[in-house]
Amino acid sequence: MEDSWVNWAERVGRDLHLELPGKGGRRAALIRALREAIRTGRLAPGTRLPPYRSLAADLGLARNTVADAYAELVAEGWLTARQGSGTAVAIRAEPLPAGRSRARAGPRLTHDLRQGQPDAASFPRTDWLASARRALLAAPTEAFGPGDPRGRPELRRALAGYLARVRGVRTEPERIVICAGFAHALRLLFGGGVLGGPLAVESYGLDFHRSLLAEAGVRTIPLTLDEHGAAVAELTGLREVRTVLLTPAHQFPTGGPLHPQRRSAVVEWAGARDGLLLEDDYDGEFRYDRQPVGAVQGLDPDRVVYLGSVSKSLSPAVRLGWMVLPEHLVDTVLRVKGEREGWVGVADQLTLADLIESGAYDRHVRRMRQRYRRRRDQLVDLLALRAPHIVPTGIAAGLHAVLRLRPGTERSILDAAGWQGLAVDGLAPFRHPEATMPAAEGLVVGYATPPEHGYPAAIEALCGVLPPP
Repeated sequence: MEDSWVNWAERVGRDLHLELPGKGGRRAALIRALREAIRTGRLAPGTRLPPYRSLAADLGLARNTVADAYAELVAEGWLTARQGSGTAVAIRAEPLPAGRSRARAGPRLTHDLRQGQPDAASFPRTDWLASARRALLAAPTEAFGPGDPRGRPELRRALAGYLARVRGVRTEPERIVICAGFAHALRLLFGGGVLGGPLAVESYGLDFHRSLLAEAGVRTIPLTLDEHGAAVAELTGLREVRTVLLTPAHQFPTGGPLHPQRRSAVVEWAGARDGLLLEDDYDGEFRYDRQPVGAVQGLDPDRVVYLGSVSKSLSPAVRLGWMVLPEHLVDTVLRVKGEREGWVGVADQLTLADLIESGAYDRHVRRMRQRYRRRRDQLVDLLALRAPHIVPTGIAAGLHAVLRLRPGTERSILDAAGWQGLAVDGLAPFRHPEATMPAAEGLVVGYATPPEHGYPAAIEALCGVLPPP
């Protein structure tokens, strides 16, 4: 096959040819071609790229192939993506560690306080290696055959017990489907047509998830947030909505659990509307100053789809997540999952199952809970000393804190942080573009991200760019 050349003049505002080699994986080829175009300056910083659909049509590729390529380059720092403004070449287009949000850094990234990732240096390598060895030696021969789209039974059994014990989830292994993480679960549920829109969501959340849903043709309708979480009473006025996505244990990113009365109310709404709650339990194992908040799924397993992963507890590099499904959805999800290329590797599934069954996973989570609590306390204490006018919120659980700022100051503080080599996220990009609640400004500080030795200097740098009283 001859090399494909595509003229993007109409799309990016300048003549540029993109070369995709005719052999090898198309997704990998697209990623290499985009990296090369950025590295050589043919795609300048700030250049907007075509939408997924347009580029897919131009190149003759599947839409998901282009979407996945964009997502990987965003994670690496080559590109940025914002709801409503599309995908563009990063102003500072250098490759960053996978899974980390885009940097607003200037000359050089020195400190990383972006949300969304645990301390990579704390991955339990020794325990993982021991579990991998035990699991592979004990695995039956059939484990290395075609397999089951649900995922390995060893992992589903281990998860059923663990989630019941730790999160109050009520399920059987047959209702658990293993996936590659939360985004993969959304693609299966909505991109595959298992569920449709419109979908009610919280007014603040990950713009990447909103973009993913938009690509699947799903309209999202924001619910107001207050000190008790999402205002689920608003669902009764949304007659066309039958599905809602919430983060009940620890609202992302503003913090705080969903009030008990609202937990009951949303389950009652789902029953009356013949609807569903999608429960994103992204960091439910990490709590510090409060009693554990169990999963809403335990209130009504037939009305809640429970979604979890190891991206916060272990690492986003371990592409393992799970859906705990109402019984009536299992077969439909499995039909959509279908092709084996969408399955998670057997070796990692067997290893995680052993890690859970051996107790090593529990020990790791407890160890990291103590470490992250110490980090949170360090941040709170330093703020009290250096910036007492700024009060961190959402800190009773999770891996990040929100520092509220005066209106009109977020952008300038992020710019100042960038020029000091400090990467940190602002609150504004997490706001749903159709939200009607008053906009808030602040910093979303991921205190789990830096390595242990670099954390004190990182929070000192943070305090150095905070505004005076």
